[in-house]
Order: sequence, then structure tokens, then C-alpha cells
Amino acid sequence: MIPPLLPLVLLPAGTVALLAYALSPRTAVAAVGRLTLARTAVVFGGYAVVSVEVLSALRRLTTAGVAVAWMFALALAGAAAGWRRWHDRPGGVEPRRPLAERWHALTRGERTVVVAVVGLLLAELLLALVSPPNTYDAQTYHLPKVEHWAAQHDVEFYPVRIHRQATYAPGAEYVLLHLRLLTGGDALYGLVQWSAGVVALLAVTRLTGQLGGGRRAQLLAAFVLATAPAVVLESSSTQTDLVVAGWVACLATLVVDGVGGRRGAASPGDAARRALSGPATVVLLGVATGLIALTKQTGLFAAAPLLVWWGLARLRRGAGTGRPIRAATGLVVSTLVILTITTAIAGPYLWRVYSEFGNLLGPDYLRTSITMQRHDPAAVVVNGVRQAQTLLDTPVPFLSSWTATGVEALSRALGVNPSDPAITFDRTTFPSPAWYPSEDKAAYPVQALIMMVGAVVCLIRPGLGGARETAGPRRAYASVVLVALVLHTATVKWQPWGNRLFLYVVVLAAPLAGLVLAAVFGAAATRGRDRVRIPRPRGRALLAGFVTATLMVGGVAGALSVLYGWPRRLVGSQSVLVLDNWHGRFVSRPAWADQYSEVATVIRDSGAQYIGIVQENDTWEYPWWLLLRGRHLLAMHSMLPHHPPVYPRIDAVVCAGPEQTCRDSVPPGWQVRMYGEVGWALPPALVPKDDPHLTAAGR
Repeated sequence: MIPPLLPLVLLPAGTVALLAYALSPRTAVAAVGRLTLARTAVVFGGYAVVSVEVLSALRRLTTAGVAVAWMFALALAGAAAGWRRWHDRPGGVEPRRPLAERWHALTRGERTVVVAVVGLLLAELLLALVSPPNTYDAQTYHLPKVEHWAAQHDVEFYPVRIHRQATYAPGAEYVLLHLRLLTGGDALYGLVQWSAGVVALLAVTRLTGQLGGGRRAQLLAAFVLATAPAVVLESSSTQTDLVVAGWVACLATLVVDGVGGRRGAASPGDAARRALSGPATVVLLGVATGLIALTKQTGLFAAAPLLVWWGLARLRRGAGTGRPIRAATGLVVSTLVILTITTAIAGPYLWRVYSEFGNLLGPDYLRTSITMQRHDPAAVVVNGVRQAQTLLDTPVPFLSSWTATGVEALSRALGVNPSDPAITFDRTTFPSPAWYPSEDKAAYPVQALIMMVGAVVCLIRPGLGGARETAGPRRAYASVVLVALVLHTATVKWQPWGNRLFLYVVVLAAPLAGLVLAAVFGAAATRGRDRVRIPRPRGRALLAGFVTATLMVGGVAGALSVLYGWPRRLVGSQSVLVLDNWHGRFVSRPAWADQYSEVATVIRDSGAQYIGIVQENDTWEYPWWLLLRGRHLLAMHSMLPHHPPVYPRIDAVVCAGPEQTCRDSVPPGWQVRMYGEVGWALPPALVPKDDPHLTAAGR
């Protein structure tokens, strides 16, 4: 069914098209289209966030308010595009080769890679468009907070039992809020992560080229990233890991432009270099960093070393031109601009968190459940090897068991409990199987190993493949990846679903995988012309054959993830093409679909308008918003100290969780009925007379 307000989506779509024209480089630079995409994505995301905060301050977060905001954006983008066209001069940028010509220039193997990547993207797009949101996180906190915002017309905190609706960064959900208000529903929610994945993929290919990789390296980097099961599975979901990975990729490609990547014939001239590191780029860096901070703070583990590298490169360039003081002054000003823009984007949300909990990082129970409480070397090492074991988990039972046993033995040898609560997520224990293609847990051993090898090789032999002119940038970039990985390992506790949290590092590391793979295949194809020192031609061929087989295994894993992935798949009895929209939301808990529907029917028939919600920290709230549309849903318990659940009126209560919790939460004399995991409570005057299963609330 087409949402009635769907045409309003043309407003942001038109804005993007005009922005892409206005923001395209005016000078000859590498991969013009992909740089334009990165710039457009950052500006689009920045406007989406700022407009939400402005409309929230005015209490105009409504369909009309958001539509007006995008009309204004469309007008601004149109004016920018018109100004750009007026001032364009012929010959500024080299004309792009026709797509058909570029296709015919590919080798057979390269065409196979392109077909595989495009096929995966199209299958993921189908899943994103057909499948309704159906993960635990979506039902528990990602989507309920969007509904709260839409109902109250602002993004201020509200009474809530599920603290993650308030304490987890809302950047991705701000974009979902635009779709919710422009379309009236969640039909297009899957496009946010899918689009972020496409942006990340194209930014990775550009990064590979910036580091000296040719066409083959770029395609192989795209293949490694696109086939990672976690990437495939998240591309149709409402999680936030691919969104932050997309912002990190945009930041990275802008940073590498600023520090200087590939030199020689393909390098930009002085005018282009100034444009790529000028004031406009500084603003984009600030916006990208702010989007990372507002979407998922772990992405800052990558943003920080990237920006430090960018700053050091500016100082070095200034020293090389004999103007160190001017360079230092410019860096200070640029840093202040970046920090100011980052604060403007992420600051309003962080201020709400600080005002509520007295700490920018949220309440104590949140910090102690996620962040490491031990930072001694032994604890950090154990945390790292556990994360590596989960990341590299395979469906081979003896191998999975052997690696887990080895990690446990190493942990005890270092004097660390492998499930120590100080380094392990709340109420979880190591190990936990992660090979199954589940969105929350999926391991990607093939892709992760290739990226690890790529990072190590680029650190030790950055001139691999004869790329001596890019050896410095490659080594520095690999160091950035390593720093991000260390920061993540030393800060974030091991958790069973930790593999998806690494996606921003995966995106960052993918170019290094492409560079090393291209060197391997180049060596086998050109008999050493790429200066890879392998003793015999037969050895080179064997290595290339082994790597090809490994890539095929990785590709099969990606294909199986889109076909048989969980909780969205294309084939089988639980295929998104078989299940209806409602039952597709309950794939992981099929019995709950009818239970929620029955309870909602009773509430609707009662005529109740102000409905209390009784739930626990991990129960599903979002189905109530779908079934009781147009009514006021109010939490009966709150974990926010300054937002207690005080309401002048409650007509009915819906419950998700134990019956006793529901009994203890409703007024005396109300009647309660449970339908499995969910139930309702009503005052005697509104209770259905023909229901034989009623029990008194009894306080």
C-alpha cells in the first residue's frame, strides 16, 4: 500500500538532486561523482538534523512543519545550483566517460565483481522496501521514540521506562522522523541504512583510489565490504551502525583529500588542492564529525585520529612552504570551526542528557553496562581477543570451539575472568556463537581477515605494488585504522552482538584490503611487474588462486545472508515475500502478533484515548503505536529522574511483561487480562461483559 503522503518525499529528493549539482567540484579532482556524493550526503544529513532541532524548539515538528522546512531547503538548493550554473566555466572538470565505455574497459573478472556487488545491492534494496521493521531494537527503542517525537511535536525527553529511547544517540532516528512525518508511516525506513551503505561503499572506492589504488583495487575493496554479512544484513534494517559508518567514510575521504593522497599525473593541481582543504571543506569536516557524534559516539574513535592526521598534515605543509606560524594559526581557526559545528549539531541532544542525568555520557547504569571498567593491559588484551574470536567465528564447530577455548585459556593465564562483568556487557557471558547470519550477531571472518592483513601490510610495506609515491599516506591511513581499533577495544566491553558495532572500522579498513588484493592479483597477472617479491611464478599463481577461492567463500556468505538472513530473508517460509506486513514484524516472536492485535482491539472498542503503557526495559513498545494510532500513549514508569510519569488522566493500560507488574501498576479495582506476554487493564465501567478470563487487579 502506497502511503498517502508519499509525494512529499519528492521535496528532500529534489533537494538532494540540486545539492549534488551545486556541490560538485569546480576543478579537476579524482572521482568527481563520488566526492560529490560524499559532500551531498554530509550537507543533507546536517540539514536534516538542524531542521529537527529548530522545528522542535518551535514545537512545529509536524507534517506541515517538516514539509515547509524541505520547501525552504529546496529553494536554497535551487538558488545554489542556479548560482553554480551561472558561474560555471567550460573546461573546469574533465567530462566523464560514458558508462558503456567504462563497462567495456573492464576485464571479465572485474565485470564479475561489479555484477556481484550490484546484485547484492538490488537484493538489499528489495528487502529494505518490502520488509517492515522487525528487530528487537526497532520495536523497543529506535522506532517508539520517533513516534513519541511525532506525537509531542518536539524531541524533548519524556517519561519512559526503556531508557535507551533517551540515552542512545538519536542521529539516525532524526532522519527516520523526517520520513515518518512526510509519509505518515514506516514504509521507507529501510532506505536510510541502505542509502548509508551505498554512500559508504562508493566512498570506500574513492578512498582506495586516493591511496593509490587503481580500478581493480577499488572494485575489490567494494567487493570485500559489500559481501560482509553484517553489512548485507544491516542494509535493510533500522539499526544505526551503517549510518555512522557512512558518515565516517565521508569524513575519511574529505580528510585524505586534505592531507594529500595520490601524487603524480592523477594528482590535483594547486587550485584543486586549495579547494579540497579550504574553508568549505573545514565546514564539511565539522558537519560530518557532528553527525558521527550524534549518531553513534563510537564513530568518534575513527573521527579523532582522522582529524589529528589532517591537522598534522596542514602543519607539515605550512612548514614546507616556510609559513609555519600562518599554518598553525589556520589550524587553530579550523579546529575551532570544526568544534563549533560539531557542538551545534550534537550539542542540543547532549545538553538534554546532561540536564537529565548530570553527565554527558548518560546515567551510571548505561556507562557501566557498555564501557570498560578495567583498563589494565591484561583486561584490554582479553577484551580484544574475545572481540576477535567473535568477529572471526565460523560455522565449523571444532574451529569455533577451539578458538573460544583458546581465548578462555589465555584469559585465565593473564589472570582475567573471560566473563568478568568489568569487561563484559551486562548479563552476558563469553563465548557466544556468532556465525549465523543474524543481523545482531553475524560474523564476517573472510572479510575481517583480509582487512587485517591489508592493514598490517600497509603498515609494514606501504609501497606494495610499486606505489612508492603513496607509501606515506598509506602507512598513515593504516595507523588511523589501528588507532580506531585500539580505542574501540579499550573502551567498549565485549558483547554477543558486538560485531555490528565494528562496521565503522570495517568501512575504514576496506580500502586497505582492496590495495593488498590488487597487488596479489597484479603480481600473478604481470609476473612481478608490481614488484611483489614472491620467489616463483608458480607460487604467485597458487597465492592468487587461494585468494580467489577465499573471496568466493566471502561472496557466498554475503549472498546467503541476503537469501537466508535473519530476521529478513528472501526465500523460505519466513520470506518477506510470503509474510504479510503485520506478521513480518514478528518473525522473531510469531505468537506475539495476534496477542498484540487482540489487546489493541479491546482497547479500541473501549473508546479509551489516554492509554498507559506498562513494560520492562526490553519489551516491544512500537506495536502499540501502530495498533493504537491517534491515541495518547503514556509510560506508567520512567527511568528519567526529571520526567516522572504524572498524568491527569489514564483511561486504560496495556501491558507487556509479567502480569504481576501490570497488576502493581494500575489503579485499585481495575480488571486485568493477559494474552500470553501482553495484556490490558481497564476500569470496571469499560470492561467487556463477555470476557470470562478477567482477574481483579487487587492491590
